Amino acid sequence: MAIKINKKITGYNVVKPEDKAVAAPAAAATPKAAPMAEVIQMHESVQRPESLVGSTFKIKSPLFEHALYVTINDIILNAGTPHEQRRPFEIFINSKNMDHFQWIVALTRILSAVFRKGGDVTFIAEEMKAVFDPRGGYFKAGGVYMPSIVAEIGAVIEQHMKNIGLIHDPEMDEATRKLIAEKRAAFEQAGAKKNADVGAHPARDASGASADTESSGFPPGATMCVKCNTQALVLMDGCQTCLNCGYSKCG
Repeated sequence: MAIKINKKITGYNVVKPEDKAVAAPAAAATPKAAPMAEVIQMHESVQRPESLVGSTFKIKSPLFEHALYVTINDIILNAGTPHEQRRPFEIFINSKNMDHFQWIVALTRILSAVFRKGGDVTFIAEEMKAVFDPRGGYFKAGGVYMPSIVAEIGAVIEQHMKNIGLIHDPEMDEATRKLIAEKRAAFEQAGAKKNADVGAHPARDASGASADTESSGFPPGATMCVKCNTQALVLMDGCQTCLNCGYSKCG
């Protein structure tokens, strides 16, 4: 069979019959590469499935008459494989309060678009938590200070990302946990001794302290920590110490 060559010949090599006999077994012995499974990453072309999984959070702020309900739905990528992961896909915010309807709708659409873009979307939580209301913030349940309603929505998004494994809290070492427990016990003991020295009514003081502690989880009289924004900063031995994150002005 004749083969017509239309290009210029730049080199040639003569193949002998024995070369063909050696090349055939070598080609048969070479294992074929196993096909790699395609790992799907989040991007804007991923189609929304018929159903999504998600969570709904309730925000009760003193700035609003009615509560806000934040629903974050997730898409499951690479389901049933070692690469399975949940990623935020869309967010909805509902409330009976219609005063801020337009900016809430705009916020949900922008956030949903960012979620669907893919990549690292954890920065959203930090950016939103840094938004301050010029009229002032408020303390939510647990003694955590929220500088604005947008910041609390950001805190909700952060909590959801922690729940699905996108954000991981740094583990507090055992020494820090022990120190916080010792500081808290010493502070409560000093408070009880002070009440006894001034002849306070134990029953009334105990009930008041327990009510305050139950609502915030920290001793009454604690102030806000500048590191974790929690009302858990107490004065111990002339040094401000946080009973929530272990922060201390004295190092």
